[in-house]
Amino acid sequence: MVDAFSLARDVGYDGVEVMVTGNSISQDPKQLLKLSERYDQPIFAIHAPTLLLTQQVWGSAWNKIEKSALMAKEVGCSNVVAHPPFRWQGTYATQFAEGVRRINEELGVKICVENMYPWRARGREALMYLPHWNPVPQPYDFVTWDFSHASIAHHDSLEAVQALGDRLTHLHLCDGNNNAKDEHLVPGRGTQRVQETLEYLRDSEWDGAVVVEVSTRKAKGAGEREEWLGETLNFARQHLNRLPLSK
Repeated sequence: MVDAFSLARDVGYDGVEVMVTGNSISQDPKQLLKLSERYDQPIFAIHAPTLLLTQQVWGSAWNKIEKSALMAKEVGCSNVVAHPPFRWQGTYATQFAEGVRRINEELGVKICVENMYPWRARGREALMYLPHWNPVPQPYDFVTWDFSHASIAHHDSLEAVQALGDRLTHLHLCDGNNNAKDEHLVPGRGTQRVQETLEYLRDSEWDGAVVVEVSTRKAKGAGEREEWLGETLNFARQHLNRLPLSK
């Protein structure tokens, strides 16, 4: 966690999104605020522990959402990223849209439901999410769009973003290929229309949050990780025409 804040500052980012995991610092708003102040990196969003790999964090499904919303308020941000429910999560899944809206209204946050993708095995699609992995037709007030997830789903991100309109609140900037791999590539290295989507948002005067979510696990040489993250940052600023925030 310390490395993430430090790296964001060194590369020149305006702030960070914090994903809540089993890491104790990621669950502690006081520690996060100390890191935010030390590295001059505001926290723009909290990613709730709604991944398959974080099912043991913070107990029940609704507790994950509510605690994430409360932590967002404590660290000074309004966006909370959440994945749609898994189909086996009972009433949490069937009442998800209504519950999310209630928490938004009660706590004054924006729970931004993220687009996911179908799980496929042996040429068949498995039903993993309820009501669906695609948030576009769902009654969510706020949505996060992820380009890598869109590539797995064979979605055209530009068309989806246009369909979402002002419900698009949060963007995970990356790229991907039309395969079954969640690659989270540097923008421009995949098949998604990332540039066109950013330029559409720029021309629409969209003012949501853009968060880089690029995988650097395959970075090899010294400084290659920083190079990829810097390239992505420059890509965003070029096509959104956004200058760094003054601090």
